[in-house]
Amino acid sequence: MRSLLDPPSSPLAHRLGLLALTGLLVLAAAGCSPFARAIKAGDEFAAQQKWAEAEDAYVRALAAEPGDAEAKAKLLKLRQAWSADVLTGAKAKHAEGDLAGATPLLVRALQLDSENGEAATLLTQTLDARVEVAQKALREERLQDARAEFDAVLAVDEGHVAARKGVTAVQTALARRWFNTAQRLEEEGKLGNALLAYVRANQERVGATAALERAEVVRRKLQDEVAFVVVTGPAEDKAEAPDVAQRLSPGRLSALLPQEVPIRVITTEAPKDHEGVRLGLSVERVMPVKSVEQAQKSQRYLVTNKAVPNPRRLQTESVLLEQERKLEDVERKLSGVLRDYLRKQDELSQAREVAGRCRSRERQACSTALAECVRAFGQAKPGEVPKECSPSRCNPQCEAEESALTQRASAAQELERRLETAQEGAETQRREVQRGRDAYYREPLTVDEPVYAEYPYDVEVHRLSITASVTERLVALSKDAAAASPHSEDYAAMHEDAANKAYDKVGVLADPVQLRTEAELRVEAGDKAMASVAQRVMEHFDVYRQRRVEDARRGMVRPSAEDVVETAVRALLLTADAPPQDILQMLAQARGLTRPESIFGR
Repeated sequence: MRSLLDPPSSPLAHRLGLLALTGLLVLAAAGCSPFARAIKAGDEFAAQQKWAEAEDAYVRALAAEPGDAEAKAKLLKLRQAWSADVLTGAKAKHAEGDLAGATPLLVRALQLDSENGEAATLLTQTLDARVEVAQKALREERLQDARAEFDAVLAVDEGHVAARKGVTAVQTALARRWFNTAQRLEEEGKLGNALLAYVRANQERVGATAALERAEVVRRKLQDEVAFVVVTGPAEDKAEAPDVAQRLSPGRLSALLPQEVPIRVITTEAPKDHEGVRLGLSVERVMPVKSVEQAQKSQRYLVTNKAVPNPRRLQTESVLLEQERKLEDVERKLSGVLRDYLRKQDELSQAREVAGRCRSRERQACSTALAECVRAFGQAKPGEVPKECSPSRCNPQCEAEESALTQRASAAQELERRLETAQEGAETQRREVQRGRDAYYREPLTVDEPVYAEYPYDVEVHRLSITASVTERLVALSKDAAAASPHSEDYAAMHEDAANKAYDKVGVLADPVQLRTEAELRVEAGDKAMASVAQRVMEHFDVYRQRRVEDARRGMVRPSAEDVVETAVRALLLTADAPPQDILQMLAQARGLTRPESIFGR
């Protein structure tokens, strides 16, 4: 019997053996493909109930073959089995009464198999049971536990009606609890803590209690308690200038001070032991000064026009010369490239002729070898290959000529591309030169240039100034007002305007004097004085509130303490225009406020 390793006895047998070997190789390759390996791994993991590894393997198989029905079916079956396994664990948790532990397992079971009706039913029962647990906690006033359960139910089913109503009930209960706490703190005189409690009550459930109204009442009490009092009265008018003195009234001072912070301007005696200053104002004199000065101005006017060489023509001529020189360089390069191209074409033609003659000799030699092989094969014995049939007699003999032809052809193509690029560049440059010539000849030789002259003329400068001398006495309420040093300062308001006649020859129009009235300037001087006084009052107020802020910062190591809260709230009300964020944020965090700016009623 012939062995499989023996050579075949006929060409047909040889071809059949090759086909069988090819089939075996194809089957082996198919068995070693990434798709097959992934399917095999998935089957093994699924048999061992390693669900995550099996799912990952089937997903890899689908990535290799996205449309494979077998992989899709295996993945679907795997997830159904996985869902059933998770459901078994969820049932065990549910039977033990661990509703919080059963909920995520049931959600996972439905994620794996959305058609798992048993899991959906048990999840509904679990959520309803958790709502009952939360309602029981709500009745027992365990509000945080109730809120946690309601939130857990809504995280799974955000449309659960009973859970939504439960959250509303918890918020209302928390609002009432904080409101009752705030009332107790208000009765104990802890107004700062009461204010934060009212704000927290309104934050829990807007409108559930009267927290918003009570917070405003407490805020006003606190502002009155920490208010910076400015005791002042009407300014003393020593200059007999009632219009200026009226601008120094207490009402004007109150309007110039910031409205966000508690600064009270009063005309009566200050409350006892209250922070503030005593302000006394007097108008010493109001002096108007009016003056007229003679001066000169000049008017530039057009005299005539004169013809001058056109500067743009010179510019276009320079550009044209530059473009023509560039064209000469481009054409010179084009000529060089053209000569190289023609020379390479001659070399290519010669190489093509040499290669053609070599091919003819090669074909002739091969034809002769084939004829000799045919004759020798007819005379040879069966199964014997004559030496005249050696394939080496038809080996290529023109490799050097073919290589030279290929190199010269590549060089000729490269030069052809360079020639085309040079021709395009030359054509572009010719168009630029033509445009430059057109622009040069369109420009006129001369242009008209205007000639100007200066015409001086007389003007009158009218000035009106009002200088108000104001003396102020500003002293802290805790000090003796009689010992305060007066501060006097001049506040000036000035306006000026120039007047001239008309000079029609040179186009100067008549300009009559238009000065502001003396009454307007007196009001402006009084406003400047009051603005300066308000600034100095603010300097005293800044010292006072900075002291309060520093006291509050020292207590921020324990921001939840009631005494610290009292100090911090008062400091924040004094800095409502720019509250320090370190105090505000720490206080809001200690009391659970999501909107700290609510402390100021915003």
